[in-house]
Amino acid sequence: MARVKKGVNAHKRHKKVLKQAKGFYGRRKNTFRAANPAVMRSLRSAYVGRKNKKREYRRLWIARINAASRANGLSYSKLMNGLKKAGIEINRKMLSEMAIFDAAGFADLCETAKKFN
Repeated sequence: MARVKKGVNAHKRHKKVLKQAKGFYGRRKNTFRAANPAVMRSLRSAYVGRKNKKREYRRLWIARINAASRANGLSYSKLMNGLKKAGIEINRKMLSEMAIFDAAGFADLCETAKKFN
C-alpha cells in the first residue's frame, strides 16, 4: 500500500483555523497552536451568545412595555393579563415598537386591558 502523508490536509486545516482567527490579539492570529484553542472557544461562545441574544431582547422588550404601561396607569403583568383576556394576541416585540413609535395606539391597548382587569 502506498504511504499517505498528511501534509496537504494539515496545511488546509491550519489555514482554515487561522482564517477564523483573523482579528485575534497577539500570536492567536498567526500561530496555529495558539489560534486553535482560541477559535474553539470563540465558536463555543458564539453558540451560547446566539441563545443569550434572544433572552436579552425579550428582557429589553419587557422593560420598554413595562415603562410605557406604567405611564398609562398599568403594570406590565396587568397589561399582559388584560390583553390576553381581551383576546388580543400581539407579541412583545410589536408591543415595544408600539410603545416607542405609536404612543396613541399603545394607550388604546392599555385602555382595553384596563376594561378586562
